[in-house]
Amino acid sequence: MSAVDLSVSIGPLKLRNPILLASGTVGYGNEISEFVDLNKIGGIVTKSLSLKPRKGNSPQRVVETPSGMLNAIGLANVGVEEFLRTKIPFLKKFDTKIICNIAASSIEEYVECTRLLTGEDTISAFEINVSCPNVKEGGLEFGNDKRAVAKITEEVKKVSTKPVFIKLSPNVSRISEFALAAKDGGADAVSAINTLVGTAFDIFTRKPKIKNITGGLSGPAIKPVALAKVLEIKRNVDIPIIGIGGIFSWQDAIEFMIAGASAFQLGTVNFVHPNISETMINDLILYCEKMKISSLKNLTGSFIL
Repeated sequence: MSAVDLSVSIGPLKLRNPILLASGTVGYGNEISEFVDLNKIGGIVTKSLSLKPRKGNSPQRVVETPSGMLNAIGLANVGVEEFLRTKIPFLKKFDTKIICNIAASSIEEYVECTRLLTGEDTISAFEINVSCPNVKEGGLEFGNDKRAVAKITEEVKKVSTKPVFIKLSPNVSRISEFALAAKDGGADAVSAINTLVGTAFDIFTRKPKIKNITGGLSGPAIKPVALAKVLEIKRNVDIPIIGIGGIFSWQDAIEFMIAGASAFQLGTVNFVHPNISETMINDLILYCEKMKISSLKNLTGSFIL
C-alpha cells in the first residue's frame, strides 16, 4: 500500500485520484470498460447529452492530423431519456464518479437537461459544454459570449443538486475572463480546454477532408496551448480547474497539475492507448515518491515563475 495520497477535490466533488476520461472519447463507458477497471480511476465524463437524440454531422467526421485529430461529430448522442433508461444501469455497476456532459442549443435546453438528470444518484456532477451554437442568437457559440456563459451557469445552478463545471472554449482571446464569468454565475469549477478550431484539405480534390469543413483539433498538438490557458486561469481566477488538452503521458498530466489543474481528463489518447488511465495511477505514485510528495493535490498550482 503506497503512502502517497492521490485523492483530490474539484470544488465539493472528491475523487480517489485526478484521472478522468474525457467526454466524447469513451462513449458512455461500456466500450472502454473492457480495457480499464473504471473502479480504479477518478471518474468518467459521459458523451455530450442533449434533450433529444442527435444524429450528428454527416461523414467524414474524423480526420487524423500531425500530432492530433480533427473531429466534427456534431454532438451525436442518444438523448437524456434514453441515457437514463439504457446507459445509467450500466454505469451503476461502477464505484467511480460519473460526470454528465450536457450540450444544448438554448439556455432552456441546458436547464431542462440538468433538471431531468439531477435526481439520478449515479450522477456526481455536470460538465456544461458551452461550445455550442446559440440558435436563438443566430448561431454564435455560447462560449464566445461572457454574458451567456454567466447566464447558463446561473440558470443551471438553480436546478442542479450536483456540482456544476463549465467546459470553456479556447477559441477566445482571454479565457480567464470566461472563467470569471462562470465563477460569477456560481460554477464550482471550469474544464479547460475544449478543442481548437481547425481544418484540413485534400490536395488532389481541393475539398475539405471534413464534411463540416472545420472540426475540433485535439491531441498532443494542442497541449502547449491548453497548458497556457490553464495557467492563465490559475493566475487570474480563484476557481478549481480540470485540465484537458493533449495529455498522452503521466508527465503531461503532472504538467497540467503544476500549471493549476486540480484534476485532468484523458481524451484522444484513449483511442491510441485505451488502458492508459489505469496504468497512469502507478506512474503518479512513483513520481510522488521520487519527489517526496505525500499528497498529489499539493502539486496543483505549484509552478515557479
